[in-house]
Amino acid sequence: MTSLIRPLLKRTAMPDAAIIIPHYNDVERLSRCLLALKPQLLPSIELVVVDNASTLDLTPIRIAHPDVRIIVEQRKGAAEARNRGVNETSAERLFFLDCDCIPAADWLETALRLADQADVIGGRISVFDETPPPRNGAQGFEAVFAFDNRTYVREKGFSVTANLLTRRKVFNATGPFVAGLSEDLDWCWRATAKGFSLVYEESLSVAHPSRGDWAALVGKWRRLTKESFGVNGTAPLDRVRWALRAVAMPLSILAHVPRVLFSATLRDGKERAAALGTLARLRMLRCFWMLKQAVGMAI
Repeated sequence: MTSLIRPLLKRTAMPDAAIIIPHYNDVERLSRCLLALKPQLLPSIELVVVDNASTLDLTPIRIAHPDVRIIVEQRKGAAEARNRGVNETSAERLFFLDCDCIPAADWLETALRLADQADVIGGRISVFDETPPPRNGAQGFEAVFAFDNRTYVREKGFSVTANLLTRRKVFNATGPFVAGLSEDLDWCWRATAKGFSLVYEESLSVAHPSRGDWAALVGKWRRLTKESFGVNGTAPLDRVRWALRAVAMPLSILAHVPRVLFSATLRDGKERAAALGTLARLRMLRCFWMLKQAVGMAI
């Protein structure tokens, strides 16, 4: 009888899931994320915030959320923080959430319900503005184009890690996130190459703030362009392919004009005009960056 009880007790003690949140110098948004998440938590859930050696003081977080486990990862990059979070937890189910996201009130309940239905699950990421209307060009651009996770999953074969579910056995088989690359794209491609399933789930929802101005938008896309080039490869043929993608950037402006003009999220002609201007400006800048990368120059 005792031999039957012990394995049962061991299984019962295993956490149902681990929620892993990377963080760097964004205390206000992390606090907002935790305030939305904390009412949903259960005793059977591991919650770990992995701080990427922030220069900002985390004392307000520690005081407001004394029961939240905070780990410091000195190696830079969200990939390293997520890997550390996996290593510091024990649950079979792994739920990844970004510190600047606000999970829906039923996010954890939905994640637990869906977690075993596929190997990798990407959820919905809606965009909201942190300033009152009207939107500027960066906010309008983000409202139309940012975090289209349904398209990423169904057409491009990856989910962003801001709202991603998987299991430890999938993570172990796929390997860790790789810093310096588009780690979500690279990791999901490696997972699906091993035969693991990837699905999109609309009901698994978080909200993410839009980039508030041109400088923030440029910072985002400079980082993404660097990381995407790492996934693309640096062999001569890879560089030619990258240069061709760069040359196509100006043409993509015209292709995406209807998406801005007919967007239901933009309120009026001024927001549409601002978003169109940002679209053109950003695509030309990305063309310039990508051509520099193709010939071996840094951006």
